[in-house]
Amino acid sequence: MWEWHYLLTSLGKLALAALIGGAVGFEREAHGQAAGLRTNILVAVGACLMMQLSLNMESLFQHLNEESVVRLDPGRIASYAIASMGFLGAGAIITGKGSVRGLTTAAGLWLVTGIGLAIGADFLAPALFAAFISLVCLYGMRILKSWMHRNTHTILTIKFQGLKEHLDSVRKILTEGGVNVSFVTFQRQVIPDITTYRLNLESKDNILWRNIAESLSALPDLVEFQWQEGEVP
Repeated sequence: MWEWHYLLTSLGKLALAALIGGAVGFEREAHGQAAGLRTNILVAVGACLMMQLSLNMESLFQHLNEESVVRLDPGRIASYAIASMGFLGAGAIITGKGSVRGLTTAAGLWLVTGIGLAIGADFLAPALFAAFISLVCLYGMRILKSWMHRNTHTILTIKFQGLKEHLDSVRKILTEGGVNVSFVTFQRQVIPDITTYRLNLESKDNILWRNIAESLSALPDLVEFQWQEGEVP
């Protein structure tokens, strides 16, 4: 009877780990992250299983006496599980010129690993509370972030026909739109008579770029312009 109870308890832990991992993964999946629902479920269940295996290693070698060279460390498998999660987390991080994306997903995978290990070790109350905090953070903080506007760095490349000075007009439009110009480079093509400005811009992420684009489009002698992600100084 005890063995059935032990088996059902172990299976229940795996199911609980899958439920929590799925809850975290669902939020990541809903926001287009590669490490989403299935990944988080697998990580949580795998961590829970490894923790249970680690704790039950003693039963596999209980026939040995004190003279045996075998030494058991229940925390060794868990420590390697946490360390190896760094590789999976690194794969979820995308580094661009001006931003790093995927840090929340990588941190979530690391947290889900810890929750799975805690459930496997029968540390249920702290695991459930950690899951609650993580879900509040993932869902609640997203609403809070919509009220917070951070600095973004972009590069505006704009081309004009002829040698007429257009930079002052461009600066005026950008300043009125709430964009700061931090650096400007100049390029002149004698043939076919094209002047190119490359401006490093700093602004908040709530800037109405459409309005700025419409104002720039109205400038005389404009050939083309484009924005791209810039490097953080």
